[in-house]
Amino acid sequence: MSNNILNTLLKEYEYKKLHAELDLEEKKENLYIQLPKLREIENELNNYALNTTKEILKNGSSSLKALQDKINILKKEKEKILLSENIDENYLKPKYECALCKDTGYVRDNSFKTQMCNCLKQKLLNYSFNKSNMTNLNKENFNSFNENLFSDEVNVQKYKLNISPRENIENIKNRCIDFVNNFDNPENKNLLFCGNSGLRQNFYV
Repeated sequence: MSNNILNTLLKEYEYKKLHAELDLEEKKENLYIQLPKLREIENELNNYALNTTKEILKNGSSSLKALQDKINILKKEKEKILLSENIDENYLKPKYECALCKDTGYVRDNSFKTQMCNCLKQKLLNYSFNKSNMTNLNKENFNSFNENLFSDEVNVQKYKLNISPRENIENIKNRCIDFVNNFDNPENKNLLFCGNSGLRQNFYV
């Protein structure tokens, strides 16, 4: 996959993230005009958050309880105002296209290591499909594959196998499904298909 494609997608992600956050700021401004008390609370919460950071740097975490209690009181007051106006709390959160990575394209795993989000993987995969003219996957996929088109006759002399073509293609299908399901596993082997079009394909792992 070309780095140019990845960089282009990441720029799109950056734009989407910025758009979601600017949209939130606009919604906040409109809401604060109607409910100025919310702006006061939000400003106080921001100040307390800053003071909390300063307190940790200055005195450690021993004197944080009073600050945390004040923050909790402000949060409850904020929730009460929103509830009285029938406004969902999520209204004051950015509406990212992907809630998992927040439109960055990357997430942290359980070991706090950064890895590509599934949404970005899917976009890269979609690009690969389009590049390969693989655009008919709704009809041409594992579920629609018909192994009954292959003979169930065992003929070593004819097919060079001690199993029928149908059993052989079923084995290949199962290996392919397993490959797809374990695609992210670095221990998983690659697949290689070779042979002329219309003929029995050779299959390697």
